[in-house]
Amino acid sequence: MTREELLAKVKTSRPSVTVVGLGGAGCNITTWIADKKLTGGKIIAANTDAAHLSTMTRADTIMLLGEKLCKGHGCGGFPERGTEAAKENLAEIREEIKDSNLLFLVAGLGGGSGTGAIPVFAGVGRETGALTIACVTIPFTIEMARREKAREAIRSLAGTCDSIVVIDNSKLREVAGNLPLKEALAVANALVGSFVKNITDTITQPSLVNLDYADLRAVMERGGISSIGIGEGDGATRVEKAVAQALSTPLLDITDVSTAYGVLIHIVGGEDMTLEEVAVAGEQIMDKVPNTKRVIWGAKVDPDIVGRVRVMAVLTGVTCPFISGEVKQKAPQPQLPKEVVKPLREAMEHMARAQDDLPRETISKAAVFSKEK
Repeated sequence: MTREELLAKVKTSRPSVTVVGLGGAGCNITTWIADKKLTGGKIIAANTDAAHLSTMTRADTIMLLGEKLCKGHGCGGFPERGTEAAKENLAEIREEIKDSNLLFLVAGLGGGSGTGAIPVFAGVGRETGALTIACVTIPFTIEMARREKAREAIRSLAGTCDSIVVIDNSKLREVAGNLPLKEALAVANALVGSFVKNITDTITQPSLVNLDYADLRAVMERGGISSIGIGEGDGATRVEKAVAQALSTPLLDITDVSTAYGVLIHIVGGEDMTLEEVAVAGEQIMDKVPNTKRVIWGAKVDPDIVGRVRVMAVLTGVTCPFISGEVKQKAPQPQLPKEVVKPLREAMEHMARAQDDLPRETISKAAVFSKEK
């Protein structure tokens, strides 16, 4: 095989990634991802609200859902209308994601459009054989009606998505409680966006330690409910600190970290980060999650992070009382020590601010799908 033939093979074997933002919150998250220069993936913004959709200038494709049903006015917070609206666009949805190997569905659950449409998109992803990963946020505990809608949506996704990565907005208080509401919500968007971008970049671009599509599929396929934890460390034991924080502060209330089906970890460090440190991180995770052999990780060098490392750990196949309906006894919440809270909060504040640091660019071409074929 010649070098030219090998390069052609590499190009054709690279996984095709599609990121779909659903509803207002989902579309906003995809804007964050686009601002960070997603490499190797296509971004679709889909909503029933035409006015909000018109502001999605960074998406590669915009899709107005349910033009006949909703007439571009949204679906009034009713998930069943969001479902019917998405079904109106089934032909367009199939056409847009038919060649995808990896499909990310991003939404804030608890409303109408995203909550109702995401199971429809997941069903199409299952039909096409794509590894389908839903990345969703759920409302604050005080929003009881919206949380119930979110719970039902997650249950309906269980039969069609390979993994459902869930971030509970209420858990943000543990690490971002002092941030103003707007910045705290921006952190949730940044967390979902970072997960999608980090995974996409790591399987499509050269990194210090690469993940490939087969690795990702081994951990995320049929992975069920998944939770994200983040950590940051500096000093001589920075990797150990960051991994410990990421595993001890998942952003979803889960029963037992050690029973996770699989673990995916992404490590970002400065140019001084060594391969030995990355290996130590993997060993530490194996100690924390002894009941799984499905542990994979990737590592990337970011010149902007000097003397520190940041870790994002994704625990798949976990049990969540919110989803299963278990009633937990109210117990005093243990206070995280300051040495854990401070670096986590600083990392989150950095993530919330980062989206404002890039120059605004406009994608010049967008296709609007709004009519049945």
